[in-house]
Amino acid sequence: MLLERLEKLPVGSFHYKLLAVTGLGWLFDAMDTGLISFVLPILAKEWGLAPEQMGWIGSVGFIGMALGAVISGTIADRIGRKLVFSLTVILYSLATGACALSWNYESLLLFRFLVGFGLGGELPVAATLMTEYAPTKLRGRFIVLLESFWGLGWLAAACIAYLLIPQYGWQIAFFIGALPAVYVFMIRVHMPESVRYLISKNRIGEAQEIVLMLEKKLHVASEPFAKELSDVEKGTSTVAEPKFSSLWSGMFARRTLMLWLAWFGINFSYYGIFMWLPSIVFQQGFTVVKTFEYVLIMTLAQLPGYYCAAWLVDVIGRKYTLSLFLLISGVASYFFGNAATPGELLAWGTAMSFFNLGAWGVLYTYTPELYPTAIRALGSGWAAGFGRIGSMIAPAMVGMMIGSRMSSSGIFMLFAGVFLAVALIVVGLGVESRQKSLEEIADEAAVHGEAASC
Repeated sequence: MLLERLEKLPVGSFHYKLLAVTGLGWLFDAMDTGLISFVLPILAKEWGLAPEQMGWIGSVGFIGMALGAVISGTIADRIGRKLVFSLTVILYSLATGACALSWNYESLLLFRFLVGFGLGGELPVAATLMTEYAPTKLRGRFIVLLESFWGLGWLAAACIAYLLIPQYGWQIAFFIGALPAVYVFMIRVHMPESVRYLISKNRIGEAQEIVLMLEKKLHVASEPFAKELSDVEKGTSTVAEPKFSSLWSGMFARRTLMLWLAWFGINFSYYGIFMWLPSIVFQQGFTVVKTFEYVLIMTLAQLPGYYCAAWLVDVIGRKYTLSLFLLISGVASYFFGNAATPGELLAWGTAMSFFNLGAWGVLYTYTPELYPTAIRALGSGWAAGFGRIGSMIAPAMVGMMIGSRMSSSGIFMLFAGVFLAVALIVVGLGVESRQKSLEEIADEAAVHGEAASC
């Protein structure tokens, strides 16, 4: 009865406000990640950094992101989504501001690790919370739209780099990146705890209060709640602690394998490309200002990529949208690496940005859907955390490739191959979750006798 009433709520101001509040967290995350990629070429010149050192500035943040995703995902299934979301936002905001005060290479590495820990913890928890509130029919669209704020964050980073860094220096970028600490107060006021999480912890009274509040806010007639939970809610309600072993039991093992490989591949390719994109364009002979201008145009292509994916996930489904976007990302990255003119560089870079970021949106939609409430944040956090291994390796690897004077075509041939491999993995191992409630998706595994109890 409780979950039925939650599912029957009409889409209204609450859902859009939740999308905006969680989306702003996504925007600030992306802005910080984008800023370091724009700052790297300037730091390299100012501090005399070798390509390998530049690669480690990117990679150390991803070490933090991996740990943050795993730890935050685990504790979010124990102490709640809202609290963990707030704490991670505070951490990465303060650590970003501290980056502006870095006095040498080593101090910057330390602060970038802390930034990464906060970033890595916030993203899967935010996606889990939004997933547990979005209505079934539009859940895919809502989560991809949430991920589209990442494109806005990169756009903000590109604008800061293009307009402010040349005049005020690289430190201004990190001072602006510290502003999200103020945003935490919005979180506390406008974001309720997940109803599904509260039910899983037998905090039924709190869950009922939230549903009643939402019904009032969305102008839905309210009725007293039955004392007994429905069969679905009884299955959702459990005080058992989430266990890592549950992710590898029965059908969840196949889902976990697919998600971990997909997360690894998309992290490896995305961060290997985009952390170095300004530097690669700069090495093509363009000025710093022209480089930022080109990357800004490529960044703008992310937004229509998200919106296209947001439409397709509810039309052809998560599995096929994700694999299609990954495949085309690989094609675009191959031709980007072999571009011979500024026009080709810009055209293929724009296509690469469009389909790559659209794929990210689908993956963030897909991941929390494939696990039940009791292990949803745990599963999302571990998938994102394992994926961050790819984002750790790639920037440092590209730095070594550039240091050894490998051609752009060779570097992007590698990324094209990874995109193709991940597309095939999703097609082969993925299941479809379009237009199904979260409980139906979880029950499919049990019905087929493929999932152990968790």
